[in-house]
Amino acid sequence: MTVTERHALEALRDPVLNNAADGHVGDDYESDGYGEMVLDGTEALDVSHAGGEFQELTRGLLGDFWNSTSEEARGKRPDYRTFRDRSTKQTAAFSVQMGAMAEAYMMWSFKHSRTGGKGFFDSDERRTREEQTRSCDGVDTKLLTVLVLDVFRAEKTSVTVGPTDCYLTSALVRHGLIPCSPITPKAAVTVHALHLYHTARQRCPHLSIQGYVKSLCDMHGVPFHNHRSRQFSIALDVYLQVLAFVSNLVHHALQRDQPDWRLKHSCPPCTYKLQDEPEMRFAMLFAQDGNDSLKRVATRILDGDIDHVAASPTSERTFHHEQYLTHEFVDKFASERQRGHSIVDEVRDGDGNLCAERWKNMKDNATQKMWNVFDESGVFIAVCRHGFCLLIGTESKYALAVTSKLLDAFGSDLGGGYDIGCRFKTTLASSELGERARALNYTSLVNAFHGHAHNRLCQLDNLTTYVEGLGLEDLEGCERAFSKSNALASSIRYASIFHRRQAIACYFEHNDEMEVYANLAKFLLNNYKQALDTLSNGRATLDRLMDELGVSDPATFKLWLDEERVYLKSLVREPPEETLQMEYWQRLVNLAASRQDLETILSTWTVVTAQNVAPAWKDSSATRKRETTRRHAQENYKKDLKAVQELEGRLGVTRRWVPEDEEWQAAARLVANRKYQRALDNVERLVVSRIFELSKMNQSGTGYKLRKHIGKALQTRSVAIRAALTQYNTAAKALGRRTLEFDEVVEYAFLSDFDLLRDTRQDISTRPWASPAARLAINTYFKLCRAEEEVIRLNVEIRRVVTYLVDEDRYLRACEALYQDDNPILAYQISRYRTICSRFTPLHLRSLEKISRLSGFSGTLTPGVSVSCGLGDSAGVPQRVCMDAVPSSPPVAADDGEDDANEDADEDHASTLEERYEALQNILSVTTDT
Repeated sequence: MTVTERHALEALRDPVLNNAADGHVGDDYESDGYGEMVLDGTEALDVSHAGGEFQELTRGLLGDFWNSTSEEARGKRPDYRTFRDRSTKQTAAFSVQMGAMAEAYMMWSFKHSRTGGKGFFDSDERRTREEQTRSCDGVDTKLLTVLVLDVFRAEKTSVTVGPTDCYLTSALVRHGLIPCSPITPKAAVTVHALHLYHTARQRCPHLSIQGYVKSLCDMHGVPFHNHRSRQFSIALDVYLQVLAFVSNLVHHALQRDQPDWRLKHSCPPCTYKLQDEPEMRFAMLFAQDGNDSLKRVATRILDGDIDHVAASPTSERTFHHEQYLTHEFVDKFASERQRGHSIVDEVRDGDGNLCAERWKNMKDNATQKMWNVFDESGVFIAVCRHGFCLLIGTESKYALAVTSKLLDAFGSDLGGGYDIGCRFKTTLASSELGERARALNYTSLVNAFHGHAHNRLCQLDNLTTYVEGLGLEDLEGCERAFSKSNALASSIRYASIFHRRQAIACYFEHNDEMEVYANLAKFLLNNYKQALDTLSNGRATLDRLMDELGVSDPATFKLWLDEERVYLKSLVREPPEETLQMEYWQRLVNLAASRQDLETILSTWTVVTAQNVAPAWKDSSATRKRETTRRHAQENYKKDLKAVQELEGRLGVTRRWVPEDEEWQAAARLVANRKYQRALDNVERLVVSRIFELSKMNQSGTGYKLRKHIGKALQTRSVAIRAALTQYNTAAKALGRRTLEFDEVVEYAFLSDFDLLRDTRQDISTRPWASPAARLAINTYFKLCRAEEEVIRLNVEIRRVVTYLVDEDRYLRACEALYQDDNPILAYQISRYRTICSRFTPLHLRSLEKISRLSGFSGTLTPGVSVSCGLGDSAGVPQRVCMDAVPSSPPVAADDGEDDANEDADEDHASTLEERYEALQNILSVTTDT
């Protein structure tokens, strides 16, 4: 607001100043002060039928303010800049000043810690203008008036700009305010308001900026305007960038700024290795999977896609986070032969993989067109077995890139869980990464939940129960992470690329620090209890089953499992000879049917008498139809005869089979067996769908409408299962196989129960491993083996956590002491970094104490010695790092000042309108008084 406009508003409130400012007014108002009388309510405004009095009164009362704003509106030059241009300039201007703002933030944070945590309006930061003016006398200090937005208050106030402030933005940050504009800020948001939103959103991802700003406006008692959300969004981006800048300074001081340092030290139980540890098959276990809930709708323009313009300030290259994989890294694995890794690509053709058909996504053209509206179809993450997020990919097709990155960081003996790990094993072996993965002994595994939906032969090799060294780990960490992160979907679906990835990265970072790390010791406690309970209950059950089966050596169960594997491998494909025989039998049946049809047509005579004689034109039409039918029958017979002759040549048949031949009857039994297997496949498909729907119905986050929909689907599924059972039992009776009841089938929880019904060449019911008791004994035995491995792994991880807690606290306190005298501001930031993790130390110690009191605990809580003592390691010796001065760039060139000033004026235009509307509202209110 200009000085003239400010005087005009003051004149509006004071009649004396009003007369002095205007000099004279119209004759109708000058003598009796009619305008002031209208304002104070003593007189009513006379409004005629022609109208116009209200406009004239407003022009007369506002005077110069009306004229100045009207001229400003008429004389404003058109602005041809796009939103992208504004964002580019704004981002560049803030980037230049980021170092100074980070330094000012550290100074404010250090000072704020000593004031008891008071807010901006409660502290000495905000004083009256007169006090600030007196304090500026004789000092090269200026005053800056800004609109300050806090949690419970918002008003215009003045802040001091000292001689040491490089920029106006750094001056505001020094007072705990984050500016909304880089050059001439007119509005600012307090750090407390930004910190509150940032923290609340991590706990409740549904919370949007607009919802939060509307809540602030409600508490301030003012109406909401859209430009407030835009200002808050800019301030939030600046705030997060300042925090990232300060975090980099702290990591540099701690000597933890090496490439991939966070990834290599992300999980203490997995990465903090100690001396004299027992050998384990898997040095680290992790899970990787994709999720399409966090997809983003593409923003398009007429001449292309706006999200893929290289100069976009919201492109992927402007957002850097250590957890995100870059496109440059991923593109190395996107050759013509291996075009990324996705579920659709992996199961496009089976390549001999028995699970391919079970995981084929049926996408019609309509579904493919629907997915085209999304620029990024989801995320692909990798999490360790404890839940720490290791890597984030931009799309759900980069398993090869994730695996390569983890091999670079952690080396050999890794175990990676993936819902299609059996197929990914083949892809990995055939890729350029295959040789390196084999050299580093990488193992591709299948998650526990998804593993039960795989083929039984696949389960014998990849199911978590049968994999040696895996323990009780289910490798379902990604599913648990996605069940919480899906809440982000609604707030980032239409966000820019930058803000979408910023929200995802901030969420997982907060989740690692405040959720996963906080529950780390509790995770170890619960797993230890589970392992001990499995050992206690499983041993009694296994002893009873071994007595029933007459088994004395538990090693017999391994032999039974190997025998089952050999048997199932023999059933992978039908013998080619049998396939040709079934085809030949079917062609013979078709030939006999076509011969019968032809003989029937040829032997049919039409008798014409005087009673049934028809007109000539009708008789000729019937004759043509009969001739056509005869011709078709002859063609079908010749076609079937040719097919039979061709198969006879391939099979070497010298005499055509007839129903009395033994070969005919054997082939008929094979065809009946095929019908039996197909009926069994149909029952299996329906039951598996029922199992998945039941699990989804009880899943957290499933809404009421979806549960009702699933409930109706289950009712329909039950009817379909009964119909499929009828077909199956009919085929089973024809073969003399046992039939199934509905109550029995719906209790099947594993696909292996179906696989054992498939053999029709031999009866496997007599095999020792095929009985229900034997299968229960096999699973119980291997669960006991995995529980024993889990105890060994937990003993190692518990000692790693104890050692890490001791070493990390000692190292951070030593680093803080190094900088305490010369750089107390940096020392305070190190102290805050230490506090983030140390706040959970009492929780960890209580859980560790509970573990030590367990009756079956076989580990130790004595701290060990870390194998890593290098720079930045918790067990290392801290060294003082030369901290260069925070780089400060020269002010922005004067050529850009006009554009930025105009941009700031545009942002402040809405605030000016608010004041104008308020003055007009006062006039409107008095004119309606009666």
